[in-house]
Amino acid sequence: MKPGRPALDHSFGAQTVAPDERRARIRRVFQAVAPRYDLMNDLMSLGIHRLWKRRLARCVADRRGQVVDLAGGTGDVAFLLLAPGREVTVCDPSPAMMAVGRARPGGAAIRWLEGEAEALPLPDASVDLLTLSFGLRNATALQPALAEVRRVLRPGGLFVCLEFSRPQPWLAPLYDLYSRWVIPRLGAAVAGEPEAYRYLVESIRRFPDQRELARHMTEAGFVAVRWENLSFGIACLHVGTRP
Repeated sequence: MKPGRPALDHSFGAQTVAPDERRARIRRVFQAVAPRYDLMNDLMSLGIHRLWKRRLARCVADRRGQVVDLAGGTGDVAFLLLAPGREVTVCDPSPAMMAVGRARPGGAAIRWLEGEAEALPLPDASVDLLTLSFGLRNATALQPALAEVRRVLRPGGLFVCLEFSRPQPWLAPLYDLYSRWVIPRLGAAVAGEPEAYRYLVESIRRFPDQRELARHMTEAGFVAVRWENLSFGIACLHVGTRP
């Protein structure tokens, strides 16, 4: 643990943790890892997360208007979404993460807005496209977060969620070993925060699988819900429309 940083534990995803405490702990995690968050993503996924995010960007290439990348962090997806006819906003609860993205070349082309998925600081029916990459599992409550996404989308607006999911059975044991033993050690060696990366791994394990997340989206009022597995289900792209 680096000097001057608060102690972190890996129980953030536990259901016994009160929502306010879980929210505070998650904020501490991302403040701690912000300077090396993107480097860690490259190392943990061997750079494959960039291919997943490009797939998301291709999936929405025909959409224009108001675009919000929720839990957009350092803006790596938002930069991919910049295009003529779009106004792109990153909405994220971590000022430290957004500060990294804002300082990058081209960061001024993006609007940076502090906010949480469960209480989006956006008007009703004001967004044409809302993307969410590897952040839905950090929401304090899944169903209220999905309800907020639906609220801010215009009728016909598209919600696209890229998230870790359940790999195919032949891959699952190897992936479990890798996430349990390798990722926290990378977090210790590169970011100096093994506890933070234990949390990230635990949050993946607790997150709904492909079919269950699709069910949650349908229950939240989205239609034409579908999903696409990436890298044999390690990640998954879920898509839904506000009717």
